[in-house]
Amino acid sequence: MAKEKPDLVYGTLDMLILKAIQHEPRHGLSIADRIRQISDEVLNVEQGSLYPALYRLEAEGWISAEWGISDSNRKARYYRLTPAGRKQLSAETEYWSRITTAINLVLSKA
Repeated sequence: MAKEKPDLVYGTLDMLILKAIQHEPRHGLSIADRIRQISDEVLNVEQGSLYPALYRLEAEGWISAEWGISDSNRKARYYRLTPAGRKQLSAETEYWSRITTAINLVLSKA
């Protein structure tokens, strides 16, 4: 029986968050929902992983945050991609593409 694997591959959370807010600002729960939605319900980001990652990305200057009101009429922090974050997303996407291509080569030829 195969061992159960975590939902996210180590090191991909930052890239997924940046991608989720690429086109519009989102609050934390909306970011997690967007990742789950665009992954066809495969990837599930838990709050215990999401919020530390958001704080880290903000500290790096890749996202900025401001308070707003959510659809449910609650106060929420909305996260927006910064120009540095767009550059980082591009770099991480390119790196991910190279790595997955290489892994697929190994799997198909080994």
